[in-house]
Amino acid sequence: MSIVIKNLSFTYSRNTPYEKKALDNINLEINEGDFLGIIGHTGSGKSTFIQHINGLIKPQEGEIEIFDIKLTPAKRPRVDLKALRSQVGMVFQYPEYQLFADTVEKDVAFGPKNLGLPADEIKERVKQAIEMVGLDYEAVKDRAPFELSGGQKRRVAIAGIIAMRPKMLILDEPTAGLDPYGKEQILNLIVHLKKHCSPTIVVISHDIDEITRFATRIVVFNDSKIVYDEPMRELFKHSHMLNQMGLDIPRAVKIANALRYKGIDVSDDIVTAEDLLKEVVRLYNKKHNTEKKADGVSFDLYDFSQKWAAAEDEKPTPENAPAPDADNITPTDKQSE
Repeated sequence: MSIVIKNLSFTYSRNTPYEKKALDNINLEINEGDFLGIIGHTGSGKSTFIQHINGLIKPQEGEIEIFDIKLTPAKRPRVDLKALRSQVGMVFQYPEYQLFADTVEKDVAFGPKNLGLPADEIKERVKQAIEMVGLDYEAVKDRAPFELSGGQKRRVAIAGIIAMRPKMLILDEPTAGLDPYGKEQILNLIVHLKKHCSPTIVVISHDIDEITRFATRIVVFNDSKIVYDEPMRELFKHSHMLNQMGLDIPRAVKIANALRYKGIDVSDDIVTAEDLLKEVVRLYNKKHNTEKKADGVSFDLYDFSQKWAAAEDEKPTPENAPAPDADNITPTDKQSE
């Protein structure tokens, strides 16, 4: 069953001098099983949009149908928000700031208790949720959540949402403020939750390299409108337009564009670090008539904390110097010169 958004518009401070259009005639369908990424600059409307899906903001214009629940501007019939939020779980940015109970177990149990579930089922859900986010139930259940590390706190906060077993999970900047190791753990957790907990996942992130690791489809917001809604591997063919909107593109796409600028014929299907690595190996094999395999690489492509330093006697030369502003070069830039 899909989530259908029709003609959704919303304006903050309507009919005042501070009026601000946040959403302008949004039409979108989120299919069950989607792994949807949402990107856009600050103020583009993406956060306002997801708060509508969770019922935190009531539609001013248009309607939203989520599973068997319909949200409209009408006052009647009243929407069962408890039922809605049991099906659509929202993990806010820095969710650990919302931890409040004196033990991890009590904090995770808060949502299931509000659903009016029996005590035995609450206990079972809490244990399962804590273990699902990768924590040892017996080791943490009686600990104060505030004693845990930043990454562990975030896992406890996520456990509190998935203990309600939502069909859809929305995460707003899920790795914000974490170190590289903590980010990696949360990203792996999101993929795990997609398989074993909530089949439909929506993630907002400013880090485009994170989005491309798992999203199969990406929606781009700009100035209160949806400007792109495309499969992940198709979107970055518009990298020049995304740059013009002030949005970042994946590192692998930047490098591929810079290589094309230098006249190297690389595939136009490169989006992720794995894609880039496979293409480099393919070109190497073609040039040297070898059969090396990309999966033989031993380093972690996503560990950006690794240090890569050239030998002191290696100096840039005109032949190997990077193209000017390589981070933002697109094929269109070359054509325009």
